[in-house]
Amino acid sequence: MATIVDGFEGELKELREVFNSGKTREASWRRSQLQGILSLFKERESDIMEALNQDLGKHNVEAYRDEIGIVIKSANYALGNLKKWMSSKRAKLPLASFPSSAKLVPEPLGVVLIISSWNFPFGLSFEPTIGAIAAGNAVILKPSELAPTCSSVLANTIRDYLDNSAIKVVEGGHHVGEYLLRHKFDKIFFTGGARVGEIVMTAAAKFLTPVTLELGGKCPALVDFISSSWDKKIAIKRIIWGKYGVCGGQACIGIDYILTQKKFAPTLVELLQKYIKKSFGDNPMYSHSMTRIINKKHFTRLKGLLEEPGVKSSIVYGGKSDEENLFIEPTILVDPPLDSSIMTEEIFGPLLPIITVERIEDSVEFIRARPKPLAIYGFTSNEKLQKKMISETSSGSITFNDSIVQYAVDTLPFGGVGGSGFGRYHGKYSFENFSHQKAVMMRGYLIDFGFRYPPWNNKKLQLLKSGLRYDYITLVFVKLGLKGKA
Repeated sequence: MATIVDGFEGELKELREVFNSGKTREASWRRSQLQGILSLFKERESDIMEALNQDLGKHNVEAYRDEIGIVIKSANYALGNLKKWMSSKRAKLPLASFPSSAKLVPEPLGVVLIISSWNFPFGLSFEPTIGAIAAGNAVILKPSELAPTCSSVLANTIRDYLDNSAIKVVEGGHHVGEYLLRHKFDKIFFTGGARVGEIVMTAAAKFLTPVTLELGGKCPALVDFISSSWDKKIAIKRIIWGKYGVCGGQACIGIDYILTQKKFAPTLVELLQKYIKKSFGDNPMYSHSMTRIINKKHFTRLKGLLEEPGVKSSIVYGGKSDEENLFIEPTILVDPPLDSSIMTEEIFGPLLPIITVERIEDSVEFIRARPKPLAIYGFTSNEKLQKKMISETSSGSITFNDSIVQYAVDTLPFGGVGGSGFGRYHGKYSFENFSHQKAVMMRGYLIDFGFRYPPWNNKKLQLLKSGLRYDYITLVFVKLGLKGKA
């Protein structure tokens, strides 16, 4: 800790000096850093894959799909759009301000702190970093200590490929995070759980620092009756992927639980079992296609969810675990108690409760009665039900007939609402997240309206009323003395 304290003050000072020099504002610097990220992922792909496998047991295909490929895509998108994003935008002005012009000029915020999560240690580190660099900021990145190998690779590769005077990595446990939060930053971007999110907000409030929180919550999937055998097959595969196929269920936008009609539940369970076996085999642990639980603490927490009264008896598939290998097989539960922890806390693991309702429309009220989730998934072709879900629920996003894919779309913002977080990023939204849109207005001296200045009289009041309504005809009449009241 002493080393961190002694060294960090100087590093923070250097970042401030570099930012104040204007270096990071240059388009050439921003491009060079984004290109550095591309080079990093091209040349160190095997190191990244090995680290993800060591910390999380991620297969190379999953590692590329969810982290390496996503970052490359985002960096390329930022490079392709950087000139447009950096350009000022003309703003419309009312006729009353003539002669004048105005524009919005995006400017970087300064030195920003990014605190990333362990479940996607590279993706959730670089995705916001790309936005911060594109916007022209200096960056301090604090990766999660729960994925230590990935944290080390992050620190070493960033040191080799990016500008160390403006982009720094600080490694360490929660005490390091707490130490960082005692300092003033121009923006804090945090990905993680709500409990730590509260700590981040509290620390930021001392300096009035703006914060983006990417949290999570219990993301539901409403599954309507599906008659077509093809649609049914694709829907089930997408549900299984959305629950078990992305970091073993340890994903903030993964499906947390399913809502379906009671009469459709047996068919749904049967199909889920069938395609779980097709995806992961009879012994999922040896398929190497499913991520393991991050550590013993989380493993014990998940086991505890299954052992609560009334929960264990609701298991209809799976439930087996291997503590030595930190692995829990895909598990399905039907109607566990609604007041149990598995239905009140974010699961963040390969446990899938199915809650049955009499009418599928009842699912909407079920969702509304609970905290706002990061994402809602609706597997239905019923347009009336889709409209009901859109208009009567609130969430960071809503996706129909698929899961998680919205995260990978650069033109859609990603972020939460309410308890699932606030602030948005990805694509242009990442650039905006780390920018301030400065309003710039220029006026000429040719025309001036004397009624805006004292001394006051009733005629000036009438002129002001007309002017602020943009009622120029009445304004002229009052000015000429042709109208007594406005």
